[in-house]
Amino acid sequence: MSGPRLVIVGAGIVGCALADEFTERGWSDVTVLDQGPLFAAGGSSSHAPGLVFQTNPSKTMTEFASYTVRKYTALGESCFRQVGGLEVATTPERWADLHRKHGWAESWGVGGELVDAGRCAELWPLLDKDRVLGGFHVPGDGLAGAVACGQAQAERATERGATFLPGHTVVGVEQRGGRVSGVSVVTSDGHRTIPADVVVCAAGFWGPSIGAMAGLTVPLLPLAHQYAKSGPLAPQPEGPILRHQDRDLYFRQHGDRIGIGSYAHRPMPVTQEEIGPRSTTMPSVQAFTEEDFDPVWRDAVELLPALAETKYEEGINGVFSFTPDGFPLIGEAPHLEGFWLAEAVWVTHSAGVARAVAEVLVDERSPVDLHECELGRFEQAQLSPAFIEERGKQNFVEVYDVIHPLQPMESPRPLRTSPFYPRQRELGGFFLEAAGWERPHWFEANAPLLEDLVRGTDEHDGEVPVEPFIGAEQRDEWAGRYWSPIAAAESYATRERVALYDMTPLKRVEVSGPGAAAFLQRMTTNNVDKKPGSVTYALLLDIKGGIRSDLTVARLDEETFQVGANGNLDLEWLTRHAPGGVRVRDLTPGTCCVGVWGPQARELVQGLTDMDLSHENFRYFSCRSGYVGQVPVLAMRVSYVGELGWELYTTADMGLKLWDTLWSPGVTTAGGRAAFNSLRLEKGYRLWGVDMTTEHNPYEAGLAFAVRTDKDFVGRDALTTDVTRRLVPLLSTEVVMGKEPVRHEGRTVGYVTSAAYGHTIQRPIAYAWLPAEIAEPGTQVDISYFGRRVPAEVAKEPLFDPGMEKIRR
Repeated sequence: MSGPRLVIVGAGIVGCALADEFTERGWSDVTVLDQGPLFAAGGSSSHAPGLVFQTNPSKTMTEFASYTVRKYTALGESCFRQVGGLEVATTPERWADLHRKHGWAESWGVGGELVDAGRCAELWPLLDKDRVLGGFHVPGDGLAGAVACGQAQAERATERGATFLPGHTVVGVEQRGGRVSGVSVVTSDGHRTIPADVVVCAAGFWGPSIGAMAGLTVPLLPLAHQYAKSGPLAPQPEGPILRHQDRDLYFRQHGDRIGIGSYAHRPMPVTQEEIGPRSTTMPSVQAFTEEDFDPVWRDAVELLPALAETKYEEGINGVFSFTPDGFPLIGEAPHLEGFWLAEAVWVTHSAGVARAVAEVLVDERSPVDLHECELGRFEQAQLSPAFIEERGKQNFVEVYDVIHPLQPMESPRPLRTSPFYPRQRELGGFFLEAAGWERPHWFEANAPLLEDLVRGTDEHDGEVPVEPFIGAEQRDEWAGRYWSPIAAAESYATRERVALYDMTPLKRVEVSGPGAAAFLQRMTTNNVDKKPGSVTYALLLDIKGGIRSDLTVARLDEETFQVGANGNLDLEWLTRHAPGGVRVRDLTPGTCCVGVWGPQARELVQGLTDMDLSHENFRYFSCRSGYVGQVPVLAMRVSYVGELGWELYTTADMGLKLWDTLWSPGVTTAGGRAAFNSLRLEKGYRLWGVDMTTEHNPYEAGLAFAVRTDKDFVGRDALTTDVTRRLVPLLSTEVVMGKEPVRHEGRTVGYVTSAAYGHTIQRPIAYAWLPAEIAEPGTQVDISYFGRRVPAEVAKEPLFDPGMEKIRR
C-alpha cells in the first residue's frame, strides 16, 4: 500500500526516524521537508552530543530509549557506539538515588549494576575516585551520532519511496473542512503548496512556529544548554558516557578531548524570533557565554583532575526543547484533523517516539502507553506563554535533581484552586499540585486527633481501639517526604466517623443530546443505558482492548450524562469520537465536588437535606438532585474509600457555602490525599495511569466486572480472558513508593504500581503486576527498595470489607 500523502516537517533525527518507521509500515507517499541542508539541517540534531542513557522513572520513556538503542545499534558503529553509561554519586543522597534508579532499570528490563568507587575509576581512569561513593553502570547505553543516524534512516526511507527536500521553508499549513490539506513552502524557486492528507510536525524547537500556522499552541520552550570540549589530553581507551549529576554535568570522549555538557547555568530561553529566520548555517547554536561556564569548568576539574592541564574550548550554547512536564509532545491537533506533533524529542528517545507515532497513525494504537506524552494532556490553564516558559525553565534547572515522586513544581502556584481552598488553608492544609490544581494531602488541624489516638482516646467517641490506626507505620526519610502521620488520623476519622474530601480536581464531562446514550454505550465497556438516576462504573478501551481510562457515568435524564473522568485526555477522546448531535462539554471549571464518606455520613447529610438518604430509597451507585441547606447539589452515592457516603456536586459559586453547611466541629474531619490513597488501596480501587494503562486489559487488571460483552463497544473484539499477568496486592514489611522491581526466587518478575500504608489493616500495601502463575495469594516475593530486600506476600483482595457491608448499608 502507498498510504495517505504524508508530509513530515523537519529532517532532523526525529523526522528521519518518522520517515523510516512510516515507510517500513507501507506508507510510501512520504515527503520530508527542511529549511536547511540535509542532514545537518541546523536544528538540535546538528549539534546534539548524542548521549543515550536508557533508564528513566517513566516506563514509557525507558522503552522509547531502549528501542532507540536497539535500532541505532543495528545501523552500525557510525550511528551508535554501545560504550555503556556510568552515573556517579558524590553525595549520600545521590548514591541512594542511584539505588532507586537501579530499581527502575530492573523493573523496565534495562539491566545495569551498582559499582563501587574502584570500579568507577576502572571504567573512567580520569576520575578522582576519592570523591566518588559509587556509580550505576549500564553497559547497553551509548553514543548516537544524530546526523549519521538521521541520514541512515533517511536512506532506508528513500529506498522505500520517501522524498527528502532541503531548502523548503514552511510558511503555512493549509486546511479544508476541519482537516489538513497541505503545507505552503518557500524555496529558492519561489512559493508553492505541497498537498498532504497527514502532516507531522517534527521541527524541534521551531515547533511552536509551525503549530501557530495550524492554530495550535505547542507547549515547548527552546532553551540554550552549554557544551564545550577540553584541550588535548593523554590518550585514553574509550569509556562509557559519564554523568556527574551532583554538579549537573555530563561527559563524553572526543578522541583525546573530553566533551562537557552542563545544566548548572541559569536558564537561557530563546524566542522563536531569535531562531526563526535562517540567518546562520547553525540556528541551534547560540554564542557561548564563558561567564556561565567558568564555574562549571571548576566542578569538572574537581571530578576529573587531569582537565586542569588544559582549558575548555569550542564552547557552544546549543538550543534544545523543554516542555512544562519534561515529556515529549505526541498527538493530533484537537481542532485540525490530520495535523500531528512529534515534538520536544531528544536523540535519546527519537526512534522510540517515531515508532509510536507511526503505530498510532498506521495501526491506530501503539503497544506502548503514551498518556504521559499525549498532546491533549495539558489543561487550558497550562497553555499560557507565561506558564510554558516558567515550567520549561524549571525543568531545565531540575533536569539532574533528585526528584521525589510527589515533589511539585514550586511556581506558578497557586494556579487552580477549588472553592474549598480558603477553608482548607485555615485547617492547615499541606498542598501538592496536579494538573495545576492545589490538592491538600493532610491537614495540620488534625494533629490533635492524632495525639488523642496515640493516647487511646477520642474526644468524640471516648475510649477507642487505636492500635489499627496508630503506631505501626514506619517510614524512612525519603518515603517520609511530602507525608505526615496525620494521614493516620484522617483515615481513622473516615473509617469511624465522617470526613470531607475535595474531589474538585477530578475531570467532570457532560455528554448530552439525542444520541448520547448510544454514543456512551459504544465508547464504554459497561451498560450505561439505564434509567435516569443510575450511576455506572465503566472503562474506555482502545481498539486493542487496552484501558484508556476508567469512568463513572451518571445518567441525569434521557439525554444527559455526567461522566467522572481522569483528565483532559478523556475529554479529548470523547469529543473526537462524538457523532453529530452529541455534545461533549467540560464542566470542571464551573463546578466543584466534595466527597462525604464514613459511617456517620448519612446522619450528617440527612439532617441538612430534603432528599431521603435511606438505603432503601437512595441505593449504592445511584444519583439524584436536591438541596443541602441552601445549596443545590447533584448527589451520587459512590465511594472511592470503601465507606458509606456521597459525592456532592454543585456550582463553583456555591462551593464554599456547601463546605460550610457540611462542616460540623467535633463531627466532621477534613481528609487529604495521603489518607485517600491509603483507604482506596485497602479497598483495591485502581488508579488509572498508575495501576493500569493502555498496556493492560480489564481481565488482567481485575476489572472484568465492568465489562459487558453482550453489547458492542470499542475494543471488545480484541479482548481475551486468557491472561498471562495480573495486578495484585502485596502485603509487605515496609512502605515502598512505587515502580520498584518485584522478585520471585531470585529473578525479577514484575514491578510495583501504587503503594501506601493501610492503617485499618495495619500493613504496608503495594499493588504490583506479576505473572499469572505467581499472582496467587500466599506467594512469597521480594520488593527491591533502594537496594534493600523487602519481603512481601501476594494477598487476596479486597483487603478491607470484602462483603461491601460498609458501603451498602
